[in-house]
Amino acid sequence: MAVPKRRTSKRKKRARNTHKKAPAIAIQRCPRCQSMKRPHRVCAECGYYGGVQRVEAKEA
Repeated sequence: MAVPKRRTSKRKKRARNTHKKAPAIAIQRCPRCQSMKRPHRVCAECGYYGGVQRVEAKEA
């Protein structure tokens, strides 16, 4: 069975793993109340999605 001759340095290991980061979370404005929300989800502030109220609005 093959065994590495030398230990992998921190620099080599980190360079190899640079692309393994989590993608940035997409955020957009709600067209109704202009609060920030994730796309394709009901707005937490007004409760609207696709121009129709889907859930009750959050109490302020």
